[in-house]
Amino acid sequence: MSPKTDRLSIAALGGVQEIGKNMYIVQYNDDLIVIDCGSKFPDESLPGIDVIIPDISYLIENRKLIRGLIVTHGHEDHIGGIPYVIKQLDMPIYATRLTLGLIKSKLKEHGLLGSTKLHEINSNSTLVLGAIPIRFFSTNHSIPDCLGIAFHTPQGVVVHTGDFKFDLTPVNAQYADIHKMAEIGQNGVLALLSESTNAERPGFTPSERSVGEHIEEAFKKAEGKIFLSTFASNVHRLQQVIDAAELTDRKLILLGRSMINVVEIASSLGYLRLPEGMLVEPEACNRYAPHELVILCTGSQGESMAALARLASGTHRQIHVAPGDTVILASTPIPGNERNVGRIVDNLFERKAKVIYGSGSVTGMHVSGHASQEELKLMLTLMKPKYFIPIHGEYRMLHQHRQLAESVGVDPDRIFIVSNGDVVDIIGSSARKERKIPNGNTLVDGLGIGDVGQIVLRDRKVLSEDGILILVVSIAKSDGKVISGPDVISRGFVYVRESEGLMEEVQRIALATILRLQESNTVQLNAYKQTLKDTIGKFLFTYTKRRPMIIPIIIQI
Repeated sequence: MSPKTDRLSIAALGGVQEIGKNMYIVQYNDDLIVIDCGSKFPDESLPGIDVIIPDISYLIENRKLIRGLIVTHGHEDHIGGIPYVIKQLDMPIYATRLTLGLIKSKLKEHGLLGSTKLHEINSNSTLVLGAIPIRFFSTNHSIPDCLGIAFHTPQGVVVHTGDFKFDLTPVNAQYADIHKMAEIGQNGVLALLSESTNAERPGFTPSERSVGEHIEEAFKKAEGKIFLSTFASNVHRLQQVIDAAELTDRKLILLGRSMINVVEIASSLGYLRLPEGMLVEPEACNRYAPHELVILCTGSQGESMAALARLASGTHRQIHVAPGDTVILASTPIPGNERNVGRIVDNLFERKAKVIYGSGSVTGMHVSGHASQEELKLMLTLMKPKYFIPIHGEYRMLHQHRQLAESVGVDPDRIFIVSNGDVVDIIGSSARKERKIPNGNTLVDGLGIGDVGQIVLRDRKVLSEDGILILVVSIAKSDGKVISGPDVISRGFVYVRESEGLMEEVQRIALATILRLQESNTVQLNAYKQTLKDTIGKFLFTYTKRRPMIIPIIIQI
């Protein structure tokens, strides 16, 4: 019997050629390790869907090989899928203290906290999962406790950077472990997986500390209430808001479930310093003068149900934006969100607020948490990988990252741009991309995971665009004669009281169709329903150029 050939496989189930739902696999023979388990939010093409997570059918099929899930940091696109996946896969989770705190909150909400194996790690931890020793190095990002991962497989070292930038003056004094990165590279890196989000941006990403200076300046100039909206998970920025509030003798109010949750977790774990007595409840806002309050809220991306949108429309129950108040959007709109953000800004200006908004590079109120081109080249230079796989980005970003790698000396033939499901196999000293594993999107709707497919989405799309028309007919079971109806019910198609002529014509055509079917001795109800749908559908499209969903209901009496 010939000896088994060692195989090292690297694959993405989410997070390449897209932004969000990150999930990667490193597998050496029969030891499989999962990296991150994220989610992303749906767009308008997925009505009713709550979140999207990766397709984990490959992991379910190979559940006996899984040694654990390692989470690089606590953003939703890296932890959002965990409660849904853990319901189907029982695997231990390894994460840093803050990341673990955020994960525990999610698991508790889903009733999974007691049954999930959780292990706290840090940048100095060493794990051995199966035959793979694993070490870590600290990185900078827009949330504390971020890690890069080095898998010391028998084939060679595989490095996953996580999301990172090189911030030399971090707010929380958690410095990137450049020396350890250099040591890993000096000892030899077989393959590097590095994030590509800002691969199109030249230069270096500014330090988060620079945002604090602009926040402090704006707080000193503000006369009324201050409303500041940012990503709830950006703990560094939250701390700078707290510091500016303390400096200007203002109380702090939190609006938005995710904001309250993150502040509570981060402060309880020591990642946020919140002065005693600063935090007050929204109900107490009338006890303070406007110049004594800062309201920290969610909704910087224009989310319609978030706190900022309700403040802008004047529908928030407890707090209102008054003329002269200052509203700061400490973020840059994610592509696709510009219209929603613009609508909120318009509403705020209508309320005569002073609004600081727009690109972070213009306002100084936002910097990215991701590495720009020079930092990506620095990571490549430190690691000196034999093979390179750009991840975490859309195709143009991966392509730009490929060019950056070539510019610092990586062999073009050893760079792999992959799609979700592509597998890079390294056998011996050669790597190739020749096979795929199942991949795609799993849609979460309420408590249902993956039970909403294309047919349901198609129906929802039709309903949202052209509405529904219901025909109700009662017929005799004995001879098939019409006893009552057809009655027509319209929802989202036309207003019946203003379209009586159209409704009467639909009734006439439906009755004529039923009589014609009776004359041809058709007795099957399915034939009645299908013929009614086809006949009424053709008439309505000719008359209105709309295609409502038509549901015939035939009751036998």
